[in-house]
Amino acid sequence: MLTIDTEEEFDWNKPLSPTGHRVDHLMRIEKFQEFCEGIGVIPVYLVDWPVVSSDQAREIFPPLVTSGRAELGVQLHPWVNPPQRETVTAHNSFAGNLPADLEQEKFDNLVDAIEQKLGVSPLIYRAGRYGVGANTAAILKQRGIAIDTSVRPHHDYSGEGGPDFSRHPNYPYWSDEQRSLLEIPLTTCYWGMLRRQGAALQPLVRKFPGLGGALARTAMLERIPLTPEGTTREEAIRCIDIALDDGLELLVLSLHSPSLVPGHTPYVRDEDDVDALYDWLRAVYGYFELRGVKPTSVGEIMHQVEV
Repeated sequence: MLTIDTEEEFDWNKPLSPTGHRVDHLMRIEKFQEFCEGIGVIPVYLVDWPVVSSDQAREIFPPLVTSGRAELGVQLHPWVNPPQRETVTAHNSFAGNLPADLEQEKFDNLVDAIEQKLGVSPLIYRAGRYGVGANTAAILKQRGIAIDTSVRPHHDYSGEGGPDFSRHPNYPYWSDEQRSLLEIPLTTCYWGMLRRQGAALQPLVRKFPGLGGALARTAMLERIPLTPEGTTREEAIRCIDIALDDGLELLVLSLHSPSLVPGHTPYVRDEDDVDALYDWLRAVYGYFELRGVKPTSVGEIMHQVEV
């Protein structure tokens, strides 16, 4: 499943701001969508408040969803989503850290806007900055969200006040006893001779910044997220092989929509980087085909779960 964090443009190196954001890069969605259709993929656009509030979104996304060529989900960036009663800080950028009533109000406002402006009742959610919290699951279920895809295994954001996913599994699992909310984690693999010990070694890697690079260079241990942003094609193929060898039945890829235009993310600085992003996707999906891995969608997953 290919997921796109469809969000506003902002400088990743500066403090977060609640205002002044643009979504001009959405003009490249048409080209990206054509590419996805060419390789037989139904992309899942996880849209946030600045995107759903834009004229571009109202023009672009409803026809794609109506024709079954794309799907829409929810992505909550609390610092740009009304109501803005909290102080904008790194801690509060993780929606799960907010008081339950404020997290719910922001989420409800966003879902209402998606339904009213784009004509879609979304079924899938990702917290911005992967910021789920103790109240998130209950909030999602109240609005009929069936799938959460906020968990990023083998990553720990607790240093910034966020969640720690360092020991979460890669495979889908139910987040509640009633089996009403399915968690579909983003795919991240450990590769190398010590990959089975990856989770246990991560505290040391975080404590000693040079250790991770040394382990990767010596092919002892490398953490590989399945994304064209910061992961090479060769690394991605290693991750796919490991995931399939481990019996993983569902792989989740991700990227940020501002990466479709140079200068908006650290991963894409010029048009050559844009070309490289498409080359990465082309190569990875070619390898998927070689390994017999088929593209899927939220709708298909929902059908399979029901069966």
